[in-house]
Amino acid sequence: MGKEKAFSIQEWLPFDKIMPKGIIKNKNNEYVKIIKVIPINYNLKSDLEKEAILSSYKAFLKTCNFDMQILIQSNKEDLSNHILKIQEKVNSEKNLKLLNISEKYINFIKKVNQEKNSASKNFYIIIKNEKSMQKEEINILELEEKYFKIKEGLARCGNNVIEIVEKEELKKILFSFCNTRKSMIK
Repeated sequence: MGKEKAFSIQEWLPFDKIMPKGIIKNKNNEYVKIIKVIPINYNLKSDLEKEAILSSYKAFLKTCNFDMQILIQSNKEDLSNHILKIQEKVNSEKNLKLLNISEKYINFIKKVNQEKNSASKNFYIIIKNEKSMQKEEINILELEEKYFKIKEGLARCGNNVIEIVEKEELKKILFSFCNTRKSMIK
């Protein structure tokens, strides 16, 4: 038996390069764009507002004549720094009432964090152009059109849509997609 070649992680990952405007080119000539969505708090809306939001969302989905992936990423919150800062202030506190309230607050945070496993959520939409023989510029333009359609449609529903264009931010997001254990610890 011959020696097997050891592959690096870069060879295993499907990404070829991160291009301008936050577009990722995969090794199989697919072009991908990741969009971050900051959603509204639907539960705080009135019944009339909820109905309008749902109507806008239905219209948005009907106008999107392309595939997209919606990804919700939960990250466990680490509240230890917050608790530590409060504890530092408690240690220098002379007022017994404030000291008592602070201790109760710390215990409350610890309890809530343990029981409910506090987490933050990030919402992403991933769009791509399938393998095509088109020029790179055409693929980029088509992805930009899809992005603007999504941004416009979700804005009508009350959501904020953020175009991710910074290379370092994209790397962090891709890392969090590929390495969920490390990103959950943050």
